[in-house]
Amino acid sequence: MSRSTELNEAVSRYLQFLCVDLPTRQLGSAGNQAATDFCARVLRSTGWDVTTPGFKCLDWVTRGAACRAGAKTFTVHSSPYSNGCRVSATLRTAATLANLQFLDCTGEILLLTDELTREQLMPKKYPFYNPETHQRLVAILEEKAPAAIITATSRNPELAGAAYPFPLIEDGNFDIPSVYTTDRVGAKLAQLADQTVHLISQAERIPSTGVNVVGRLNPAAAEKIVICAHVDTKLGTPGALDNAAGVITLLLLADLLKDHASDYGIELLVMNGEDYYGAHGELVWLEQNYGNLRSIKLFINMDALGYIKGKTAFSFYNLLEQTLAVFVEELTLHPGVMEGEQWYQSDQSIAVMNGVPAMAVTSEYFVELCKKYTHTAADVPGVVDAERLVEAAFTIRNMVNALVQIED
Repeated sequence: MSRSTELNEAVSRYLQFLCVDLPTRQLGSAGNQAATDFCARVLRSTGWDVTTPGFKCLDWVTRGAACRAGAKTFTVHSSPYSNGCRVSATLRTAATLANLQFLDCTGEILLLTDELTREQLMPKKYPFYNPETHQRLVAILEEKAPAAIITATSRNPELAGAAYPFPLIEDGNFDIPSVYTTDRVGAKLAQLADQTVHLISQAERIPSTGVNVVGRLNPAAAEKIVICAHVDTKLGTPGALDNAAGVITLLLLADLLKDHASDYGIELLVMNGEDYYGAHGELVWLEQNYGNLRSIKLFINMDALGYIKGKTAFSFYNLLEQTLAVFVEELTLHPGVMEGEQWYQSDQSIAVMNGVPAMAVTSEYFVELCKKYTHTAADVPGVVDAERLVEAAFTIRNMVNALVQIED
């Protein structure tokens, strides 16, 4: 059996376990903990020195939500990480910030629509990106202190993936109970403004823990190459493209690089929390590497690669011209890979913003897959091409070896 065939079979096994056998990989869940345990076992079995730095987080469950006004019922969903509620109160509505600023809704049910719900709000304590407009809206909501919030949303694939409707609020640090619904349902609800609405959300926050998984070769080296993929998912998605595909490619690289020998250390980083409101895994990793980021010669992040359509896209950040030229030349040797446009919606950003040389690996049709699959139940193993992941692993292995030769 050829090496490629062995790796293809490994991809199938890993996809089955991560996306079918596990009910979810949402951070804090039993499925997430099983996934990180699995990654640690695979890395140890191939000879890597493995640590699992941990942190506190929230698991979250819901038994559903319901909204009623008189004899009319409206489909709503508990907002992820929201507190639950059972509220009967007057419905108030706001479509713009100006509406909201002059609205008295303390202790009542607040419906947000239109201008206020066009893009998912960044969590109030998210450390890397938090627009002032989002912070202002969150602050006003907390000041107004409604008993509960209903948000009516359409689509926003750039921030919320393919989900429709998407949860406007996804934040374990925001304590006002909230649910979300479609813009169409929101328009019908808005007609009942100033009437009594009954809202139930059977949601619960559960204190839990999570870990990153870090596999190292030559851990005492003064400089290192980091290869990263996030393991967590949103609730309700198998997360095959987002991001079992990246984790699986990392596990393939554990085998391909296990005999690597150079003056560099290699760090395989299974990041936990990229799809979580608090970026806990990223913060733990940054804390552990505080003051040493300049020792990273290259940070490689893999997210949403392996889509059955198109090629695998490599993008580059902060690279020296010589290194960039060698990497681009390597891409020409593999028919299923290409140089793609830079993008910043994943963990390579924590390296890029700190001036670290970085490379991101995703799918050529990243925008399309975000609109069709990301954060939905449709993100299943069938949309992943195993051969693309194997090819990407070989390409990255070659780039790591080439970087060592350049520096020598």
